[in-house]
Amino acid sequence: MIGRLFALVVAFGALTGLAQAQSVDVRGADGSETRVFQSVYVPPGQTIDGDLNVVFGDAQVAGKVTGDCNAVFGTCSVVEGGQVLGQQTSVTGDTVRDFMPWMSRRHDSLGAFAEQDRALVVRLASSAIVLLVFLLFPLRMRVALDRVERHPGLAAATGVGAALAFFPIAIVLVISVIGIPLALLEALAVLGGIWLGTGAIALLVGRRLCELVMPTATPSPLLALILGLVVVAAAETVPILGWVVSALVWLIGLGAAILAFVRSTHIDAGVQRAPIGGPPMQGWR
Repeated sequence: MIGRLFALVVAFGALTGLAQAQSVDVRGADGSETRVFQSVYVPPGQTIDGDLNVVFGDAQVAGKVTGDCNAVFGTCSVVEGGQVLGQQTSVTGDTVRDFMPWMSRRHDSLGAFAEQDRALVVRLASSAIVLLVFLLFPLRMRVALDRVERHPGLAAATGVGAALAFFPIAIVLVISVIGIPLALLEALAVLGGIWLGTGAIALLVGRRLCELVMPTATPSPLLALILGLVVVAAAETVPILGWVVSALVWLIGLGAAILAFVRSTHIDAGVQRAPIGGPPMQGWR
């Protein structure tokens, strides 16, 4: 159990950085600098003793770079009398489109992914995390699915309450200084809950879709999850409506994930369960 939690936390940390597209600044022991998801300007009088590497951004050198200047998904240029003593290498979006013609960019001067391409990367990364959570905790996701089916209103209310309480609790923990690690754990718990609940909703959508297309077949949970993720991702791409879909999925999913850790006897007290329509999912019932 501890090993699975450790693997999940590591995966959360690695994939969250990609999904949120946060900038990264790495400085090597040899003086080289690497920047990710940001453009770099070396002002006059500044010297970088090594290579300058920029990924998903542009490099403008008005100072001095003693090594190479490399720009991946961007451009490297020397301006205002700057110097690059090594080689200048630029891998622009045009080079990418030579291999992947479906890729496009919104501004040629940026030389980076267009906004729609970044959104696609974010959705793919998020779907990969949901799939990872399903593979690590299939039974817990099944319980979250059960909560969505039986108590969608309660799941939504729980998700809204958790979202409203998140920031005040995080602020109190950060102000206390000693609670900063707990604030990080709170953020990871919320992200884990959103991904767990998103998987539950995707399972529900995928199962209903399989029932419509193949009414006599029993879909596997993995197939239902993949189909559901495709449908949810497609709905999130619709202008304006996509934001509403994302908000509903996150809030209801977070609430369902929280309820998944509450004993069903407390939730279902006095409530008679109605039969769930459709064929049972193989291996789960």
